[in-house]
Amino acid sequence: MTQNPITMSAAEVAAAVSSGKLTATQSVEAALARIDALNPEINAFTAITRARAMKHAANIDARCARGEKLGALAGAVFAVKNLYDIAGVTTLAGSKINRDHAPAQSDATLVQRLEAQDAILVGALNMGEYAYDFTGENAHYGPSCNPHDALYMSGGSSGGSGAAAAAGMAHITLGSDTNGSIRVPSSFCGLFGLKPTYGRLSRARTFPFVSSFDHLGPMARSAVDLAISYDGMQGSDAADAAQAPRAIEPVLAGLDSGLAGLRIARAGGYFTRGGHADSFAAADQVASALDVTASIELPEVQRARAAAYLITMAEGAALHLDRVRARPDDFDPDVRDRLIAGTMVPAAYVVKAQKFRRWFHDAVLKLFEEVDVIIAPATPCRAPLIGQKICF
Repeated sequence: MTQNPITMSAAEVAAAVSSGKLTATQSVEAALARIDALNPEINAFTAITRARAMKHAANIDARCARGEKLGALAGAVFAVKNLYDIAGVTTLAGSKINRDHAPAQSDATLVQRLEAQDAILVGALNMGEYAYDFTGENAHYGPSCNPHDALYMSGGSSGGSGAAAAAGMAHITLGSDTNGSIRVPSSFCGLFGLKPTYGRLSRARTFPFVSSFDHLGPMARSAVDLAISYDGMQGSDAADAAQAPRAIEPVLAGLDSGLAGLRIARAGGYFTRGGHADSFAAADQVASALDVTASIELPEVQRARAAAYLITMAEGAALHLDRVRARPDDFDPDVRDRLIAGTMVPAAYVVKAQKFRRWFHDAVLKLFEEVDVIIAPATPCRAPLIGQKICF
């Protein structure tokens, strides 16, 4: 093919590989060449699984030559935030301390499921330390730079995931989202990102942050690629306690029907003030393009944000308390100080936050009796400069 495989969508690559117009090996070689060229500046990858990727690509090509049916992501390239286990690679979770851990013995469930769809893993991605980060700047491994302009943040904590996908170093990347860590880099890097329903995708064999909030999900340059990867990763997993047995609900088929019949509203109130005008203008442009005139206001959003941060501080501090006591100087100082602060949150505050969380959950679900989709800015600003301290 004359077109570079890495500039194609995952869906286009899979179609070309399955039809024999492209080989999986060609797709991987193109991705690895792009990683070699761009990663020294972008700093998205902390490990490249080159030999594994080439071996997997050769296997796919051999199966294709035998006339076997290939998976929905055949030959598409993906990479994962370095809190996902990859067999033979140490799971860093963005930290210095985890360097001392032995390499993972097996892959995270979501890695296995994407590979079962014949997607090809090319590496592990940079992230904020222990996922407690908003900017994509790692004190130990350096910042993941925004590929649109390397002077700017990629967003955190899945900064490497956002940068790699936006730079075309992978068709699909996987991140995690506790308080925005898929949504923020997707917004800053101009991507599609999905934070699925809690418990929908397995978190087995990934390093946790706040178990009651943690979600895993994909990022991509097209909504179709997002849907294909999400569909391929669904399914119950007894290894994740947050997952109840549930039916798979494919979303790819729903894209074909477009927005016909959906009740769409623009988020008002909190989502129209207090941030940068261009963020609100982008949401307004989407609403205008879809001829959306209805507006809806989510209740008590500022309290919801405060409750989420209280729970995050308390759970995160409990998880890392022994590490903070034993090796305080091996933490990013900002992360360490947030964790120390979390140890001081009164239990009564956490209980109140959890009670409010249940109320807010029910109140928001009630809104979806009136609408199907709510349009809102993902972040209150564009990507700031690297080194500019921010906290949403």
